[in-house]
Amino acid sequence: MWTYLSGPECVYGEKPRDILAEIAAQIAQEFQRTPVAPATIGSQPGPHTLRGEETNVYADAATQSFNLTMLGQQVTITATPVGYTWNYGDGTIWGPTPHHGAPLHQDRIGEQTQTSHIYTATGRLALTVTTHFDGTYSVNGGPSLPIPGQGNIPSAPLGLTVWRAETRLYADNCIQNPHGVGC
Repeated sequence: MWTYLSGPECVYGEKPRDILAEIAAQIAQEFQRTPVAPATIGSQPGPHTLRGEETNVYADAATQSFNLTMLGQQVTITATPVGYTWNYGDGTIWGPTPHHGAPLHQDRIGEQTQTSHIYTATGRLALTVTTHFDGTYSVNGGPSLPIPGQGNIPSAPLGLTVWRAETRLYADNCIQNPHGVGC
């Protein structure tokens, strides 16, 4: 026997939570709190370089994954380096750029690279790089979804001393005249 009530009735006490939407709303903030390791910086030559010559600089950053629990769900956040902003320490800033540079073979130090810089003044300075990371996340092993915004992680400064070199030519042959100027 059927009984008509005044209208449709919900069999649930309250509307169910949309956990995925709640995680999506919080994931950008969680990404900013994730302890992403900064890039390490290197220079060639270094820690000393010459004024007026190419100094090759490079950053080494890695893709990193973090597992956490949000609202009772297993969430994996992945941070991938996608850009670099270089501060050469002399007032020159370059980036963001996708170029992270790389070490050169010993025989090639002094060559121009995509990330090299020529210092015009002597002194001690601090070279830094900020690595820009894009983020993705997945919930309970599901598909990877993009995280809005970027994580901008500064590296510890690399101390660099810029020296000057002077070249002088002398007419004396030091083998024939060992007491000559410049010998």
